[in-house]
Amino acid sequence: MAGALDGIVVADFSRVLAGPYTTMLMADLGAEVVKIERPGTGDDTRSWGPPHLEVPGPDGPEQMATYFASVNRNKRSVALDLSTDDGRDAAFEIVRGADVVIENFRAGTMERLGLGYDDLVAVKPDLIYCAITGFGRDAGASIPGYDLLIQAMSGLMSITGEPGGPPVKVGVAVVDVLTGAHAMAGILAALRHRDRTGEGQRVDLDLLSVALATMSNQTTAYLAADVVPTAMGSRHPSIVPYEVLPTADRPLAVAVGNDVQFRRFVETIGAADLADDARFVTNSDRVAHHDALIEAVAPALARHGADHWFDALTGAGVPAGPINDMAEAFDFARSVGIDPTARIGDVAQPTVRNPIGLSATPATYRMPPPVLGSSDAAAGSDRSSP
Repeated sequence: MAGALDGIVVADFSRVLAGPYTTMLMADLGAEVVKIERPGTGDDTRSWGPPHLEVPGPDGPEQMATYFASVNRNKRSVALDLSTDDGRDAAFEIVRGADVVIENFRAGTMERLGLGYDDLVAVKPDLIYCAITGFGRDAGASIPGYDLLIQAMSGLMSITGEPGGPPVKVGVAVVDVLTGAHAMAGILAALRHRDRTGEGQRVDLDLLSVALATMSNQTTAYLAADVVPTAMGSRHPSIVPYEVLPTADRPLAVAVGNDVQFRRFVETIGAADLADDARFVTNSDRVAHHDALIEAVAPALARHGADHWFDALTGAGVPAGPINDMAEAFDFARSVGIDPTARIGDVAQPTVRNPIGLSATPATYRMPPPVLGSSDAAAGSDRSSP
């Protein structure tokens, strides 16, 4: 079955997470991705283990860091020393047959190598060139673009954690992943423009901008109302109750989004009188009297455990759920009819399924994450530039 991006060739100079996540999503949808890596070491994340998984190699099974494997399936790997004439020449040949180039080196690196946007469009005029940086191409170009730094310097860590506690990062490199998804959207928009006009273009993203944009309600509260948000634990600054609450055994996430849901919530937990309490009638009232409300519902929630309340509240149309660990999360997905995994050929370990569902051109899982340099640079697309 043809993929939605069949025929699109991507020269992938990116490494670590944001760029590789972009190109894996595209590869899942049918694009041919040629991953260009340093000889000997390759992508930094090849060494970011344990844990490891076992993948087929030219001389038998090999160990691979699961971090690398998480964003590099469906790709071929070519090892090129871009500091040499031979390496650059080979890179130019790959680009001549490509539709898209993506890189996330520190700003200016590709230009110093002679592989910048202007250099490459000279040999491929309709090229889509996507550059991902940490802090842009101007004054922030010298700052390394690691997700932890972005979470710290974007303000994300200032709103994550418990009130009065130390700043906390999100438990995954969330800004990298969000940037990868935005990068794919930008690339697809540029390809659509090329389909209409024949013109390529440069696509630029920086992690700082993505972080600020995707903290949507928090950053808009600052810009529009001059509110500087702070860490609130699992609480929401504008909705109550919308947080993690204790039960008889383990915590429960409760997400009451409107006044009707609030009435159902308190009726279900056996505290119906709170629905008509003047302090809690509207969401604005509940935000103003947050502490009093949480104190009022605590005895009711303490009568049963989280699983009981999940069933009861879900049955009443109130959004709620227990705090699952990773194993429980996968089990829960299967219990509601979502298969979160996929298989790649004979590889023993499953991979996380691409979340994009397409009825006519679904994602496919054709190749495991590549062993470093396992493809010949000359084996890429033989299409030439116009």
